[in-house]
Amino acid sequence: MQTWSLVSICVLLGVVVRWGVSLNSYSGAARPPMFGDYEAQRHWQEVTYNLPLQEWYFNTTDNDLNYWGLDYPPLTAYHSWICAFIANKINPEWVELHTSRGYESPAHKLFMRATVLVADLLIYIPAVVLYCFYLTDGSAKKKVSTLFCFLLYPGLILIDFGHFQYNGVSHGFALWGVVALGLGWDVFGSMAFCLALNYKQMELYHALPFFCYLLGKCVKLGLMGRGLACTLLAVLPSSIRLLTKPTFWQFKLALANSSLAFFLFSYQVHEKSILLAALPVCLLLNDLPLMAIWFLQASTFSMLPLFLKDGLLVPYVVTSLAFLFFSIYLLSALEHCTEEQLRLGAYHKLFFCLPKMDLACVLRWKFYISIAVMAGLSVASVALVPPPHLPDLFPVLVSATAFTHFLGTFIYFNIVQFSGPPARKNQKKNN
Repeated sequence: MQTWSLVSICVLLGVVVRWGVSLNSYSGAARPPMFGDYEAQRHWQEVTYNLPLQEWYFNTTDNDLNYWGLDYPPLTAYHSWICAFIANKINPEWVELHTSRGYESPAHKLFMRATVLVADLLIYIPAVVLYCFYLTDGSAKKKVSTLFCFLLYPGLILIDFGHFQYNGVSHGFALWGVVALGLGWDVFGSMAFCLALNYKQMELYHALPFFCYLLGKCVKLGLMGRGLACTLLAVLPSSIRLLTKPTFWQFKLALANSSLAFFLFSYQVHEKSILLAALPVCLLLNDLPLMAIWFLQASTFSMLPLFLKDGLLVPYVVTSLAFLFFSIYLLSALEHCTEEQLRLGAYHKLFFCLPKMDLACVLRWKFYISIAVMAGLSVASVALVPPPHLPDLFPVLVSATAFTHFLGTFIYFNIVQFSGPPARKNQKKNN
């Protein structure tokens, strides 16, 4: 009973943080003519409510696809219709065809923020709770700590409740798929991932691990365009490893490696797509806390230019510091980071020509330096004016710094995936 009371407190705090961030500005606030993602979501509600289904995805007199045309799969459209149906009951002006374009008001902002919170409460947060309590090892205290850090991840909170999107829905469905596969409910897991894919096509980042995990279990194998080629080559080793060893541990690592490969090597990506890699890394908070925390901080930092554009500096600083402090403290990330716990043994074999050194100590110092660099660039982006001939200096530095972190994480997780199963975990193969 005490454990579930702590779970309730964690969920409540997660909701409070989300709602606190939602009180700030949002994408495109008072910036006509296109506004931003907030207006895009509102416009989709307008379109789906007022136009027949067969016109939702086609350019017509009443549906100008050049103005935030609906470009997500049907499940997003149906979700928009449900929100619009409720909005029309409250105030028809919010979704009135044509005349509601660019509509902004405190009451409408409250409604829109509430729809994101309800979606999180119904889909994303329950999946996080189930994952942390049924698919992570350790004491009840460790599981509660993992849950709290998972729910406190600032990247997703700032994008959904600050910038304004519904990533929690697609992430939630994908996480339900992970939970189901981890519990051996393969059919339910497949259905959940199909829902995620039919809500947001970017969930293809996670498709190969689901495919290889399920195919590997079916066949029970023993030991044995532009950017597309690079992406497939990058994700191939991880996928083959999962195909030949379809364990849940391999599945989680393959999810992280696949999504990072798509993000790093695709021809064109949006900075918010890093959230697709952040979700599987959150699944590793209990297994590899320091590396997971490090990556999640870097992923939030990588979206700094977007947060500054949306006026989200204060929530960015507060949520990032809170996540860093609580995750390191609750998960004892800096206290339990030996070479064995960080799974660095493979590095000695790969780089045998280098002199022997304490890799765990080196990694800790790199973590400290990394956090300092990210903090310094965050301050510089706000306090300093770039030279006139280099107007994008700080966004480029942020992107370059983030890239080095993402590439390092991608290499690390691939090496870990090809190592043996974690010694401290009682991993079993799902049959």
